[in-house]
Formats: sequence, C-alpha cells, structure tokens
Amino acid sequence: MPKRRGAIVGYGFIAEHGHIPAYKDSDLEIVAVADVCAARREAAAKAMPGVRVYEDHEELIAKERDIEFLDVTAPPYAHARIADAALDAGLHVLCEKPLATKFEDAKRMLAHAEKAKRVLFPSHNYRHAPVIKAVRQVIDAGLIGKVHYVTLDTFRNTHARGVREWNEHWRRQMKYSGGGIAMDHGSHTFYLAFEWLRSYPTAITAKMSHGDQDTEHSFGATITFPTGTAVAQLTWTAGIRKVIYTVHGDKGAIRVEDDDVEVAIMGQPSNPIDRGRVTWEMKKERVASDWMDASHVTWFGSLLERFGTAMDKREYVGKDAEDALACVELITAAYASAADGCREHKLDGRGRD
Repeated sequence: MPKRRGAIVGYGFIAEHGHIPAYKDSDLEIVAVADVCAARREAAAKAMPGVRVYEDHEELIAKERDIEFLDVTAPPYAHARIADAALDAGLHVLCEKPLATKFEDAKRMLAHAEKAKRVLFPSHNYRHAPVIKAVRQVIDAGLIGKVHYVTLDTFRNTHARGVREWNEHWRRQMKYSGGGIAMDHGSHTFYLAFEWLRSYPTAITAKMSHGDQDTEHSFGATITFPTGTAVAQLTWTAGIRKVIYTVHGDKGAIRVEDDDVEVAIMGQPSNPIDRGRVTWEMKKERVASDWMDASHVTWFGSLLERFGTAMDKREYVGKDAEDALACVELITAAYASAADGCREHKLDGRGRD
C-alpha cells in the first residue's frame, strides 16, 4: 500500500531531528519542505535527496497538488496562519505545540477543520513517551485508585535552541514564540494533567519570572480541576535537565523522574480507623524513554501512527485537538493571572468532561 504523501513547513531542529527520522519508519512520507531560510532549505535538500523545497508555505501549497497533509513545525506565531492555509487547500494538518498563541485563533482552527472535513492533529509527543504510557497503564488498571492531585515539574538549564542558520534564540523573542516557557512547555504539562485528572480545569493561579528577556524563563501555577488539583513548575534556569511528575490517587501514587517510575500501592490497615499506620507496597521500574534527547525522536513514531489513524477514520477534531484547544486557553489564562498580581482566573472547563 502506498504511503500517504505530505509536506513539512519549517525545517528547524525538531523537524530535522524529531519528525523527519520518524517518517522514514512510518506509513507517511514527506516529499516537500518549505522554509524561509535558504540555508535550511539547502540542509533539507541534502538530508532528503529528491525532496522539493520552497521558500514559503504559500508556494508549496500552490505547487504541490499530490499531497494529503501538511506538518507545521514553524515557530508558534505562524501556526494558525499556515494551518488555515492548509485546511483551505483541503489538506490534513499535523501541528506542533502550541496549536496557536491565542485562544481565539486555536478555537477558529478547530471550527475550520470541522468545516473543511480535514484532520487537525497536535504534536503532543510527551503523550507517546514510553514512561508516560507506563503511567497510563497503572492508572487505567486502577492500582492507585481515583487520581485527585498531580505535580508536574520540568527543569531545564536553558531554553531549547533554534537552528543557528535562522535564529537560535527565537523562544526568547515574543514576536516569534508568543511567550516563554509557559508557551513552550505548558502544553506538555497541561495535556498530561488533563489526562491524569480526567477533566478540564476550572481555574488557575500563576506566577512568572522574566529576568531581562522578552519572554518568561520560569513559571509556577496551581490549577483547579473538578476532580482535583495540579501544581506545575517549569523553568529554563535549573541546574539540571529533568522532569519529575507525581500522580496521587486514593489508593496510592506514582512518581516519575525521567525514565524511573515508582508506584506505591496503599495497603489496608488492620484497624479501619488507624489510617496513619498504613503501609505501602513499592514497585520500581526503569522505562527507557530517552528524556535527555531533546529531539524525542523515539516518541514520534507512535504519534505519527495516531495521526495516520485519525486521517483513516476521519476524526477531524478528536480528543487530542480538544486538549490542544484547552491548553491554549489555560496558557492564556496563566498569562492573565500572572499579569493580574497572581490572582485566580476562572475558566469554563471548555464545557467538556
């Protein structure tokens, strides 16, 4: 069976080292690339002999008549514009996170996909990390009971660098990024919280630190859900690169530190009123997930498979897209809360459960 043919817009670090290698082992094929930087177009042509290269997405869409999808890996400021053009052309869209830098743009994108009857799918690659799949199995098996509290800490010693040929520090420039670490890593943090707490948030209280840069380097928030609470800490100023997640249920807990997973299952005290003397059964496992590899290339195969399935089943706006919209809404509310003296800002929970 022939592969589905598509194109990619924005040949930066994540496209070169994350997306493109994954396509080689998938049922999808990239036949064209667009990038505004001549040096990056040259790099794409060298890395993928025979691929057609263009200066922008408009030229690519106008000339490539035999493709089914567009993979948007340009910086966030251009996501909505490029995705809308692709949908107008009848193409399915895979889009890097965040879906857009503004909630109204993200909301319009979902409506556009429904109207065009084309898939809009976010690149939520953390969901496909082996260690996250292991957490999902524990929760789904009911081993820790109903989840009511999660913590999500992402520590980085610097912002992710862009390619030198174009702009190595675009994540610290508002006009390209739309925000700092909350915009960059917020989506990963929030869609995991949505999954583990099995609901969408109703309020957030957030605080940010900028230093002397255009975008924030550190972000902290307490997020209220109908089912519990999430506490997030994200920074580009840490002394180590690491993720630490904890997931707490009424029967136990899970702790993730990069590839290490520890599951604590609560035992039953002999005396029901003596809960303070309860003991836990501890299980530890190492699930290789290559957290130190910034490309996360090993996670993209699973993501591309899910995108392909969505196209096959005509899931134009599925749960992943709904999560992406909720992420942008929450990021927007986080910035509003921080600007408002860290006051709590309410959300409507997207009207979903």
